Amino acid sequence: MEKTTQTTITPEDAVKVFLKPCQFVNGVAREDQLPTNDVPEIAFIGRSNVGKSSLINAVVGQNNIARTSKTPGRTQQLNFFTLDESFYIVDFPGYGYAKASKQHINTWNKLMMQYLKGRIQLTKCFILIDSRHGVMKNDEEMMTLLDDVAVPYELVLTKTDKVKAAYLEKVKRETQDIISKHAACYPVLQATSAEKKTGIDEVRLRILKIAAILPEDHN
Repeated sequence: MEKTTQTTITPEDAVKVFLKPCQFVNGVAREDQLPTNDVPEIAFIGRSNVGKSSLINAVVGQNNIARTSKTPGRTQQLNFFTLDESFYIVDFPGYGYAKASKQHINTWNKLMMQYLKGRIQLTKCFILIDSRHGVMKNDEEMMTLLDDVAVPYELVLTKTDKVKAAYLEKVKRETQDIISKHAACYPVLQATSAEKKTGIDEVRLRILKIAAILPEDHN
């Protein structure tokens, strides 16, 4: 369940959070390297090449804080970022990249399960879905995994500038139907484009609500 607060905040105050410099905290390859701070963590998870790094960069307003690459599977650890030390953004390794070595895949999977099952600070996950393809098999497998470990999550469509409006509406309808079948999935679907900055403010607002910087009923 998301934390809420009675503290009020103006839209201008909310914007100021994301005007602050985003800082890389550390890269985690083992469970004992996880930060010890007791602050909310919001994880970004998705298939390799879903546009995860580009979306994180757009959300924090910096071009290169999360490294982007044309080579899928570049992120090979949990990368932690913060804007004002009141919450962390966690960049997960991409999944579904068949050319990654078995050793890397096993290492990623082990760290992921340790983090998802035992991390009290993990407040919510954003699962990113490529709007060109919709929810694929391994996306739904990740959704089922989060259902099983009782980690709340919500879906975010990426690369919406790459598809036509009619197709995007079809993908939205199909995705909403899938959301309704998953117990831990919050019934909100954000449609974004990192390139066009579409939906970025909405994702920022969700982060502030999830991290209890904004109350859930703030408009």
